[in-house]
Amino acid sequence: MGEPAQKLALPAVAPPKEDILRRLDLFVLGGPGLGGWLSKSSNSLIFERLARLEQDPLSLAQFGQLLVLGHQAPPSDDFLRYYWLSRASDHPYFIPSLSDFQPDFANDTIKSLDHLAWGLKRVFADALLWWGDIRTGYLALRGLNKAELDQLFSEHRWDHERMERRGPPLPLNVIPKDNRYLISEMACKCYGSAEGNLQQALLDAFADHEAQGGGKVTIKKLIEGTYRDRQTEFLFSAEDVLEEQVSSRDEVRKKMARVATAFTEARQKALQNTENYLSQVSDLDVYVATSMRNRNDFRRMAELTETIFGDSRLQDMHLRYFDPTLSAAQGHEDKGLIECLMVKCCKTLIYIAGEKDSYGKCAEAAMALSLGKPVIFLCDREDRLRFYKDVHPLSRLIEFETGVAVGAYVTDTPADVSELLYRIFSNSREFELEKTPLGYLRLRETSTNSIIRLQTNDVLLRETFWNHYHRPHGCR
Repeated sequence: MGEPAQKLALPAVAPPKEDILRRLDLFVLGGPGLGGWLSKSSNSLIFERLARLEQDPLSLAQFGQLLVLGHQAPPSDDFLRYYWLSRASDHPYFIPSLSDFQPDFANDTIKSLDHLAWGLKRVFADALLWWGDIRTGYLALRGLNKAELDQLFSEHRWDHERMERRGPPLPLNVIPKDNRYLISEMACKCYGSAEGNLQQALLDAFADHEAQGGGKVTIKKLIEGTYRDRQTEFLFSAEDVLEEQVSSRDEVRKKMARVATAFTEARQKALQNTENYLSQVSDLDVYVATSMRNRNDFRRMAELTETIFGDSRLQDMHLRYFDPTLSAAQGHEDKGLIECLMVKCCKTLIYIAGEKDSYGKCAEAAMALSLGKPVIFLCDREDRLRFYKDVHPLSRLIEFETGVAVGAYVTDTPADVSELLYRIFSNSREFELEKTPLGYLRLRETSTNSIIRLQTNDVLLRETFWNHYHRPHGCR
């Protein structure tokens, strides 16, 4: 007798329910709402029908039934058609960027699990972007007809064609980059007020120097020998002449007069520029937040704004943007009011990180995030990039009006900032949805890999948050 025939080992086939749950795991969140539509305990009819998808495409009517069988509120035909059978080319972001998209999805049926996943991603992404919660977003969207959907999302789009038609703003006064440090509040206190007069402080210091024997001495040495509580602002404001020597009070006056003349000219131009900025505040596109502690900071900021806004695509949009190196105010009280107004009115904010954080720019970034505006963090070092992207609490806040968790876009290259501004204002941002091993749902912007929306997997926290957030008087 011959050897007994060996049985061929057949590959293990996962049961339809387990396979479907694995392939659609991104949307299996548990708890109430659309994130709980699929689970191990879901109605078996859902899995039996989805298992036949590729051989027997799913009609929108049947899909609506499956959602109801999963304890979801019934959707409108227009809602299902918008999210599963159209590319929505006039959406506020670039729809085909979501993974799983295939060009032939725009048909009359849902033909695969990939197709089903693509539509779910769209719903989840929109729910996170504008409601901050999958269940709330679905309930707000699911009953809308096409006209209502179109109207809703048109309100979230920027009219970039209008931006191009409006033409350029009135021109600003040009201030040489090397003189822009003179428009700072510290310089103003040194040259623009009698009680803070730097020249008089230097004359007093030179008198002390003469009393101790006199001779040639640098301006820096005179500053370091007196007014210790104001040395920082004096050294900053006299940077142009710090290493120059003087041997008489007359030479002190001449050197400081030269800097004071440059200060007066720069300040007058900067004050006029502020009036110009105020005249366009209702149409302000971008506010630039930063802190500048020395002359090089002003030079660097001037060069960064030229680089970022010099992008040819942004030139065509005629962006109105606030350049902090070209603006001054009559006093720090006015400056605070002006900057708060601009943060409130701008469409987006750029936060320029430096060696150290400052209260001012952090407050401005926090204000913008809390207003739900896109905020772009530009860092110039890898450790700072990680700090702002993954550690800094200001990079993720709550939009006060809606309760949506808003994250900042974080990058380390000016070119990325230009690209982001273009994508924001041309409604072409690209996103990807992800679920962390801990079950958090996140929406990432793909060009910078920044988390800009999230939903916690903590059901108690989520339910408590939304049950209390919109109470008329908060949690009182």
